[in-house]
Amino acid sequence: MPDIKEESEFLSGRDESPEGAEVDNHGAACRADDNRQGAPSLVSAPVASASRAPLPAHSCLPINRCNLPASVLAGLTFQKHPAALEIDGVAVFHRDLFRRLDLLDAAPARAAAFRDYMSVRFCLEQLDEAGLTEAASSRAKANWLRLLRGWSFNADSREGAALKGWVESRFGLLPRFHGERLRDPSSPASMRYQEMRAQALYGANALEAQLDLVYAYCQYEFRRRAEDEAGRRGTASCLLYRGVNRLAEHEVLQSLPGGHQIVWLNSLCSFSRSRERAGEFGDHILCARVPQAKIFVHSALLPGALQGEDECVVIGGAYAVTQSTF
Repeated sequence: MPDIKEESEFLSGRDESPEGAEVDNHGAACRADDNRQGAPSLVSAPVASASRAPLPAHSCLPINRCNLPASVLAGLTFQKHPAALEIDGVAVFHRDLFRRLDLLDAAPARAAAFRDYMSVRFCLEQLDEAGLTEAASSRAKANWLRLLRGWSFNADSREGAALKGWVESRFGLLPRFHGERLRDPSSPASMRYQEMRAQALYGANALEAQLDLVYAYCQYEFRRRAEDEAGRRGTASCLLYRGVNRLAEHEVLQSLPGGHQIVWLNSLCSFSRSRERAGEFGDHILCARVPQAKIFVHSALLPGALQGEDECVVIGGAYAVTQSTF
């Protein structure tokens, strides 16, 4: 296992924290047990050379629907110096929701208000008003909550294809794996993924717009909880863990001494706040400092939406990680 101090400095991009600096793991939703005795205290990297690691071919689209291009938000610099990400038009079009949330002090009340808004806005309990017909009855179950639960069971399912398609559309990150490697957009594997994505999204009651709101709500909650706890606003990062069995399946952009690597993560992947929980999914554990702006959804922000108690669904790209065994 890498030395704890060395590992922390690698993931943080600094040798020590200046006095008064904002804590990266700030906010109850991102708190893990990483600072307990015997656990790594991981943070992000002093790797000037690693910042120049090239992005994989066919990994980013030239355009997207958020305020930063894919090549920027997917790069290692974004991990070390995160900024807020906003999907075009969501805050303006749904401003009534966020005004209502501003009036609620309790997090459970805000989560309930969000679910109510989703139900009413997208007619989730009155699908005939959303244009559902008997011929399209098989699409009745296609909504944001079922997508997330389907993802928890199988990330390579049709639900997973829909979620990866949403990341591709909104953030410009192409999937690199969906049941099989996706390296060439014209390959049979990529065609199969595109077909599955189309089947998942066709006639599905504005599913991508539903996912836009899920992301926007979780980002709102991150900011709100940080303000409630510290009386200040900031863009923070969360220390997260991912258990894997086959390290060779991950794209390693650069290997560094001490078990440190720069890896390219799939466009969407699951992490855990708990190292022990991550260890249940693989013998090798990847530890990464993930910007809150790249956390699509977090189990602590929407209780019951994900199967895993400590699960986070993370938008991919280049990440500085440390590798260890459980």
